[in-house]
Formats: sequence, C-alpha cells, structure tokens
Amino acid sequence: MRILAALLLVVVPARPADETVRLFNGKDLSGLTTWLSDSEREDPKKVFSVKDGVLHVSGEGMGYVATDKEYQDYHLVVEYKWGTRTDGGKYVRNSGILLHATGPDGNAGKGTWMSCVELQLAQGCVGDLIVIRGKDAEGKAIPVTLTSDTVKGPDGRTRWQKDGTPTAYSGKQFWWSKHDPGFKEILDTRGKDDVESPLGEWTRVECIGEGKKLTVIVNGQTVNEAYDVFPAAGKVLLQCEGFEIFFRKFELRPLKK
Repeated sequence: MRILAALLLVVVPARPADETVRLFNGKDLSGLTTWLSDSEREDPKKVFSVKDGVLHVSGEGMGYVATDKEYQDYHLVVEYKWGTRTDGGKYVRNSGILLHATGPDGNAGKGTWMSCVELQLAQGCVGDLIVIRGKDAEGKAIPVTLTSDTVKGPDGRTRWQKDGTPTAYSGKQFWWSKHDPGFKEILDTRGKDDVESPLGEWTRVECIGEGKKLTVIVNGQTVNEAYDVFPAAGKVLLQCEGFEIFFRKFELRPLKK
C-alpha cells in the first residue's frame, strides 16, 4: 500500500498535444498560484491582478505567479512590457520567466525562487539563461544544470554561439548571443544589438522546450540555446522582482510534428 501511495503522488508533466494551452486566460488567475516572500500564498497588496485582458505585476516585493501544473515538450509564448514602477535604484528593470520550476515554493526557506532555469527578461539581457538551484521538500539538493555551445566575448562573459565550444554550467549565466560587452546595465539604456522592444512596447519571447533542449527566441530572432537541461519539465513562473511589468500573452503551444 505504501508503494501504491507513493506512485499516486508522482506528478506526470503535461504536454500541449493538439491545441494551445492558455496559461493566462485574460480574465483572472484561474490555473495559476501566487507566491510572495513576505506573505507566501496571500497577496494583500494585490501585487498580481488582471485588468482589460492583461496580467499586471505591480513589482512590489519579490515573488511569482506559477502554473498549477507541470509541463514538458512545449512551445512557450510570452508577451510583456514594462510599467513605470522601479525599485528606486539606477540599474535595469528586472524580471524573468522561470522554466522547469520544481521543489517547494520559497526554495525550502532558502530564498524566493523555486529550483529552475531562468530565462532572463532584464533590460539588455533578454534571453540570458541562469541556473537557480535549491532543495526539495526533504532538504536534498536539486541539481539543476544545462550545457550550451558558447564563445567568450571581450568582457570574458560566455555567450551562446551555434557550433561554439560545449560549455557545462559552472556557476555563471549563459548570456544571449549578441549581448553588448560595453552595456552598463543602467536603467532604461539599450545595448547596441538588443532585439527586445523599446521601453513601453510589447516584447515577444518564445521558448521551445523539446526533450532536454531549450531554444530561446526574442521578437523572432533566436538568441540562445541549451541542451542536457535538467530538469526537463516543471512549472512555469513569471517573476515579480521590484519592477512593474505587464503580461498580455502567456501560453503553451504544441511542438511542430
């Protein structure tokens, strides 16, 4: 009986098989849960709200909105634009899409984010991939990892380049292919080759998760790839990280057959 009970607790990630799965329905937060580092499941300040078909994240505090279900083998489409609120500092607006998120909310009390691969949305860095490791409910480490074909830029940072040197995760993020080496990460500045939309306009980010591979596309341009990704499935989260941001599309499409 104990074996049977354990098997019943195993979560099988869903696959968008034949039609688009609208993770955000444009009306409310059905199918989604929220988490904030200071209030956990409760959202007394209405950090997450819906109006006129758009998901509004106020930027107050640190947290995320997460899918109830886990997913694998998908074509994720997210469209976002920045609001006016900042954290009061001088550095770039920051948020992210957390892929293959697993483990407990709040990272077992070790932080805010679940264990995952972050697809960065920070200004000038849209498409970077970052590993966030944590622990499961029993306190065991979740060994999140990935590998990418890369080249080092003049700033010493590792960027994706097709047919570059295979590079396993070693504690540093994998920068998107044309990240400007001279970019200072100052609020509302742009790198010379940025493909994200200008401030106040919508940016479209796509991520194709196929098996253990991730491909990142920003406004139609492929900017990053990774393989040997672990875990290869999990929840999908949209961050709240001190900056106001709006999302009008958050959906999963089936992979092309």
